[in-house]
Amino acid sequence: MSADERRAQILAIAAEEFAVGGLHGTSTETIARRAEITQAYVFRLFGSKRALFIQVVKQAFEQLTGSMRAAAGDRSGLEALSAMGRTYDALLGDRTALLLQLQGFAAASEPEVRDAVRESFARMWHTVADTTGLDPVAVKSFLAFGMLLNNSAALELRELDEPWALGVRTRIQPGLFTHITSETNR
Repeated sequence: MSADERRAQILAIAAEEFAVGGLHGTSTETIARRAEITQAYVFRLFGSKRALFIQVVKQAFEQLTGSMRAAAGDRSGLEALSAMGRTYDALLGDRTALLLQLQGFAAASEPEVRDAVRESFARMWHTVADTTGLDPVAVKSFLAFGMLLNNSAALELRELDEPWALGVRTRIQPGLFTHITSETNR
């Protein structure tokens, strides 16, 4: 296996492990064992467990942000936002990426993690804002709904047939954002 292939393998294993166990609950020994390498090799490639965690969290955010950017294509405004929303909803099926984002927020008490998650969230914000050209309040509302969708997916609410869970799962129509602007929310 080439060094690049080995690195990709370790990142994939680390993503799965950190998604479930988080920064503090995941062992580099477990990651190394699954990759059939030594723990020392993991540290040689990534420097520290925290650095490896940050890398997989940033990759999860970038996958989401890049996919939303691609979904918007040449569109702008509410049309772009709607395309981004459909893509975002579909990406929530990737449980590993979803949980990695949430684990990143959960580990934000660590300054290095917080900085990385801030940077990733800022890129997401700028992608939505710059692509759509929409008002900051509309972007904020869109991302707020996204966080609700994250929590819904993490809690696997699609499996519940409870009225409150059905309410959380209601579809968001693009027209919802037409009136959510800085002008209407002062």
